[in-house]
Amino acid sequence: MKTLYIGCNMGAAGDMLTAALCGLMPDPEGFAARLNGLGIPGVVYALEPSVKCGITGLHMKVTVNGEEEESEDVHGQPHDHEHEHDHEHDHEHEHDHEHEHDHEHEHHHDHDHEHDHDHSHHHHSHTSLHGIGHIVRDHLDLPEKVKDDVMAVYSLIAEAESAAHGVPAEEIHFHEVGAMDAVADVTAVCLAMAELNPDQVVVSPVHVGAGQVRCAHGILPVPAPATAYILRDVPTYGGAVMGELCTPTGAALLKHFASRFGDQPVMRVEKIGYGMGKKDFEAANCVRAMLGETEAGTGEAAVLSCNLDDMTPEDVGFAMDALFEGGALDVWTAAAGMKKNRPGWVLNVLCRPEDREKMVRLLFRHTSTIGVREETVRRYTLERRTETVSGPCGEIRKKISAGYGVTREKYEYDDLSAAAKASGKSIAEVRGELE
Repeated sequence: MKTLYIGCNMGAAGDMLTAALCGLMPDPEGFAARLNGLGIPGVVYALEPSVKCGITGLHMKVTVNGEEEESEDVHGQPHDHEHEHDHEHDHEHEHDHEHEHDHEHEHHHDHDHEHDHDHSHHHHSHTSLHGIGHIVRDHLDLPEKVKDDVMAVYSLIAEAESAAHGVPAEEIHFHEVGAMDAVADVTAVCLAMAELNPDQVVVSPVHVGAGQVRCAHGILPVPAPATAYILRDVPTYGGAVMGELCTPTGAALLKHFASRFGDQPVMRVEKIGYGMGKKDFEAANCVRAMLGETEAGTGEAAVLSCNLDDMTPEDVGFAMDALFEGGALDVWTAAAGMKKNRPGWVLNVLCRPEDREKMVRLLFRHTSTIGVREETVRRYTLERRTETVSGPCGEIRKKISAGYGVTREKYEYDDLSAAAKASGKSIAEVRGELE
């Protein structure tokens, strides 16, 4: 299975993730050139070598209209993640976070819904979620899947800002994450993920930093409220490094793409990329990305089961969808006769051991059960990877599973279905053309 492992020992920011993924590309400079060809207004990407604690990696410099944002903290030291939140609604308040970071962000939430379509000006008013969607979907030369990923990341950030500041998500106006330099970070990571196309993305527990940050209101804790909201249900930790190491943008990118969070799996590493921040610490200030193959083999899994005799088929189907979306490896039902001669189902969930608590919560939330059973099983798996095959009806993904002396191939149903609908052919005809 093609596996991407992202180590966040020094947190994560959009520019650091971009550079780390660039280091996995066959031609990093060529990828940077493709980024420059996307048409992000005023944005220029420049991939630079960088050394931290003797380790050589890459830094992605992003300039907007020829300028790279940078500021100084109260001690006169440069920092890279500046968060400046301006919310103008029923009352006015301003946050000016001055602390050491690796990228610079400004949040201006102006609830006046003005949209200036002059992309040449860096401090534009395309700051609502709707405005970001206009830029991404109507102006950028990206595959639709990548556009969907970009907007999903921004939706996570909008939800977090809404929760942190008590403003409806549709009224949130971005300046930190809506400015062109941040659009550049999110878009670059989403495009890199699409080109690398891993079967799974495993992310380490996230180092968020420690201490407090100063703003106009006073002192706020690290991580910042929006970052803390996004990283709910994600393993995080603080440490001796004072300051905010994980930004809202970095947190949202990790949350969106991670198949799971945990330790590095057993894998044959083929490529390693180091994405460097600007600031120097005692520890190497970088995100490390490793791309390789995980072995087919055995492992433990948890099976959770519950009996249901008072739910409609529609409600059971909804619960199954919620479990899959929550990370279940498999979900299935079996017909069963219940007490008082009622027909019912046994709902079963196969999940990773570290996800059992999350699955139990989902079962109680989305079903009528009052009890869940658990057992630990041994699971044997084939090594899986995905290839893209070109045919008369377009590109179709093919899933290949191998191990234990066998190889199996299967075309992705969603791709076959889309190609059949677009061409007016049957799925069997599309599959036959590919074969």
